[in-house]
Amino acid sequence: MEKQDQNPKSVALIIGVTGISGLSLAEALKNPTTPGSPWKVYGAARRPPPGWFPTALVDRYITFDALDPTDTALKLSLISQEITNLFWVPLQVQESEEVNIFKNSTMLKNVLSVLVSSNSGRSRLRHVALLTGTKHYMGPIFDPSLAGQLMPYEVPFKEDSSRLPFPNFYYELEDVSASYSPAITYSVHRSSVIIGASPRSLY
Repeated sequence: MEKQDQNPKSVALIIGVTGISGLSLAEALKNPTTPGSPWKVYGAARRPPPGWFPTALVDRYITFDALDPTDTALKLSLISQEITNLFWVPLQVQESEEVNIFKNSTMLKNVLSVLVSSNSGRSRLRHVALLTGTKHYMGPIFDPSLAGQLMPYEVPFKEDSSRLPFPNFYYELEDVSASYSPAITYSVHRSSVIIGASPRSLY
């Protein structure tokens, strides 16, 4: 019988694991050829795993509300000292971009607070990977109070382009992640189109 590694080198926490991106991440991390393998993968979402979710892709599925700091601390505290990599792919979308900023940044702050602050220097977290998108370059196109003010943006989009002078929760997620630098590194992945099967896509 193969003995399980009690202190694996690579331990992922995927927030938003039931979405297209989260599920694909879990599949990729469990591939033995993936850099950093073998990975121990924790998957988290606000709801219990749906019937179609392949639970074998994660070593443990965790249900909690990241908007609730108490629930977040309760559910993540037991694994917080294990996590080396946080993959951030959840999405809270409201009509107002200001509400989007508040909700999405609060979720990230609550999770990072448990993974880092509650561990008193014993945290293993070394990297945060953020999934955002082309709204970074286009502005809050879904906010009716702001959409009419946006100007057409020249393509191709460039990663080093300046931020637009409009509220954008993608910017806030980057700023929250950057506030932990240099102790924790972060990367931003701005996908334009994500293709896959989803039972509850927003768009």
